Amino acid sequence: MPSRSIGWSLAVVMAIASGCNLLIPLAVIGQHTKTILPEFDKLPDKRVAILVWTDPATLFDYPYARLELATYVADKLSYELADRKQRADIVDARDVEDFIQKNPEARVDPRKVGAHFKADYVIFLEILQFQIRSPDEPQFLRGRIEASVVVHEIDRSGGRGERFVLAPVQTVFPERAPMMLTATNAPLVREATYRAFAEQVSRKFYEYKIQL
Repeated sequence: MPSRSIGWSLAVVMAIASGCNLLIPLAVIGQHTKTILPEFDKLPDKRVAILVWTDPATLFDYPYARLELATYVADKLSYELADRKQRADIVDARDVEDFIQKNPEARVDPRKVGAHFKADYVIFLEILQFQIRSPDEPQFLRGRIEASVVVHEIDRSGGRGERFVLAPVQTVFPERAPMMLTATNAPLVREATYRAFAEQVSRKFYEYKIQL
């Protein structure tokens, strides 16, 4: 048997052993996916600001959490929209952070932020729970972020615009079991939690598929 045939046969055996049946027609595989429609589909071709609120205790332990979360969400949302041939003009998270540092009242005022940056919409993420270490077992790492998600329409004519309340987000990483606290694991868990949170938030604004 030619070496190419041997290599292909081995690949097929390994795939089947790992639970992937290459003999199933692609048409059948496709039937096991479900299309999830966006909760809010008005962002393409609009100017968008992302405003994150966190409590003082969180900022005491993680001074850049607000900026980091906004940046991760903005980057993920921009990437996924571009991947779908769509585009939104998302305000740089650093500019939003600078503005609310100078205008503390704007931290809980999405319309003020939106008006300043001439945005069409502001995505307001209120962080209700934020942890990287388990409070009961501080020697373990398990990221948890819970947030409400509200989109504020900015009416440039002076009106209030509409307010769209989306489903809240609850992120846990790792999902199955916590990890031991080490100097290496701590930043890895934190970044992975941020990424998972950003994906959950961004998925509210575009169509995607899931495996059934």
